[in-house]
Amino acid sequence: MKHRTMPSLVLAAALALSACGGGNSGGSDSGAAAPTGEPQQGGELTVLEDTAFTGSWPTGLDPATNTTGGANLPMMQSIYGGLFLLRSDDDGSNGRVEPNQAESGELSADGLTFTVKLRDGIQFSDGTPLNADAVVFNWQRDLDSACTCKPTWPLAAENGITKVDDLTVKLTFSQPYAAVLASFPTSNVNWIASPAAVQQQGEDAFKIKPVGAGPFTVVDNQLSSKLTLQRNENYFEEGQPYLDRLTFQSIGGDQPAYQALQAGQAQAYEGLTTTPLLDQAQRNDQLQVTVQAATSPYVIQLNTKSGPFTDPRAREAIYRATDFEAINKGVFGGRYEVSQSFVAPGGKFYPLEVTDYPEYDLDRAKQLVQELGGLTVTLGTISNYVATQINTALQTQWQEAGIDVTIQDYQLSNLVQQFNSGQWQAMLQTAGAWDPASGVGVAFRFSSASPFSGVADPQLDQLLAQAAGTVDEGQRKQLYQQAADLIAADFYAPFGLAFAPANLAVQGVHGPGLTTVIPAALVNTQVIWDEVWREQ
Repeated sequence: MKHRTMPSLVLAAALALSACGGGNSGGSDSGAAAPTGEPQQGGELTVLEDTAFTGSWPTGLDPATNTTGGANLPMMQSIYGGLFLLRSDDDGSNGRVEPNQAESGELSADGLTFTVKLRDGIQFSDGTPLNADAVVFNWQRDLDSACTCKPTWPLAAENGITKVDDLTVKLTFSQPYAAVLASFPTSNVNWIASPAAVQQQGEDAFKIKPVGAGPFTVVDNQLSSKLTLQRNENYFEEGQPYLDRLTFQSIGGDQPAYQALQAGQAQAYEGLTTTPLLDQAQRNDQLQVTVQAATSPYVIQLNTKSGPFTDPRAREAIYRATDFEAINKGVFGGRYEVSQSFVAPGGKFYPLEVTDYPEYDLDRAKQLVQELGGLTVTLGTISNYVATQINTALQTQWQEAGIDVTIQDYQLSNLVQQFNSGQWQAMLQTAGAWDPASGVGVAFRFSSASPFSGVADPQLDQLLAQAAGTVDEGQRKQLYQQAADLIAADFYAPFGLAFAPANLAVQGVHGPGLTTVIPAALVNTQVIWDEVWREQ
């Protein structure tokens, strides 16, 4: 193959005011049609992306300088392809990271070195070779950047990145790092840019019209608005991509995106989160609906470095006042799984049964708030339907415990600014990835070194480092179990709904991750755009 206890009936009824119908949670029953016949060449596709997340790329599409690169997986994969890709069987099972532009990636038995062998003969669309020199150039540049999607490799101080020969690059670590392969699909080191183009154009021009070795080349790039691509005639996979032209168009949310699909103004939409629209789409015989396999549970991050949550009683009050089971049933019709940790059904190591997880207990929450002399909290989240609905429900629950709550929602770029400022109190975010050590995984939300963490705990840091470095998968799970237990014991962050959005496509469009299930690489799925095709 290529490359808790339930709250009062009154609260449940209040939550149900904004409820939507149930519906299946995805997988092979999500309503996506199986492809008919062999893939066909030709045609154009317009794909809509929500401006709150994927449809925002304000700093351009250079892997080293794109501050929202993890959200922009569709654009980055289309332009750069990727050394490795996360794939699965069509029903989302058997998830694995496979070589793409790389021929292989081999971890040494001791976990201290990782050797990447490149496919011979791959060229960037400018005609220059994608070889070991290009990879070394990119990796050094990527890791020196401020990009939020660069990996946290524990590279050795000397010769951490070395060229072995023209097609081979070796990473050397200061400590074992078993999660290195899983770190590629969602990080900037996976997207190799043409060094010649970077140097000739300069970074300011390159981020607007980047050059990669992916299936498509850039025709026009209007930042956070519209990206127009055309077929890369020099793509290394013979006969691919299937499409002649691919356009990504930003749009202001699920409702206008759904209307645009119905009006024939686009053929696909990634990341539908509005559950009433999802129910409607699943009844629409003009659309294929694919609910992706969730790998990222929602988590209420508490900033333990400043403000009220330096006090563990305030943190416990949040746990005791939070009933995600009620929110799931009342607001979302029981659509989602509820997790007690940073793993979810579509990812590795699920489930982790957390010891003594602090359950919902309204009386205990009220007692703690009284002991504190009151508790005032600002709770933020990203601006999408599921997140804002959860925040509204949390505000209701917490106010019942006597907590004074203000809720806010942000576009992705503003959300990043909030975290970087350090002046936040609580954030409803996702914490997870297909492999907990990769992407927006557990360390991204809980490591002392991460700007997107509210926790500074050396013991937790050590557990997460050991888990990422342990080659044996059974031992890794045990270490993650200990980490999940520690997070709960210290009331660092309550976990909740394991969520993944849906992808919509009109009939006649087919492709892995778009009309088949691939476990979410982050919150969103990595669609393999070179293999997407339209019936002619």
